[in-house]
Amino acid sequence: MKELLCVCLVLLARPLAAAPGAQWTLVRSTLTYHVSHPLHQMEGVSHAARGKAVCAAGECEVLVAVPLRSFDSGDTNRDLHMQQAARGATFPMVTVRTKVPESSAASDTIHADLDVEFARETAHYKQVPFQVTTTADETRITGTIPATLSDFKIDPPSLLTMPIKNQIPVMVEMT
Repeated sequence: MKELLCVCLVLLARPLAAAPGAQWTLVRSTLTYHVSHPLHQMEGVSHAARGKAVCAAGECEVLVAVPLRSFDSGDTNRDLHMQQAARGATFPMVTVRTKVPESSAASDTIHADLDVEFARETAHYKQVPFQVTTTADETRITGTIPATLSDFKIDPPSLLTMPIKNQIPVMVEMT
């Protein structure tokens, strides 16, 4: 769920395109997953994503990782239950990998194919759109990864015998 947040990798595309053979490091990120239950809505947020991108031969390879335990929903009991449901003790990291063509940096929107590894499973998301905004000193990338629990073979946790919805979109904001 919060795993998908790693999609932040894509934010590196524009700066990477500017310098072939360059290596870039992610500096700031906000990853937010959303969970919907018949009785309430909730979100978990992490600012702990770390990432790196290396560009060569017209393509940038991007890797972003975030510790599962870094997501905070404001309720420590709920966060612990999420970690248990996601097998966080055995698989503590969520990783996102993608390759972004340097040529995509000329656009205000980047469409990236993402490989997200979470809870021992890897989900593939095709052509996920990310908005790119560049100023003189920074590039900001925003988008949403359309993740679901079933993508990672996670049984939906229940509250009062009512399971949460399968959809767990992850909003990505990276600068």
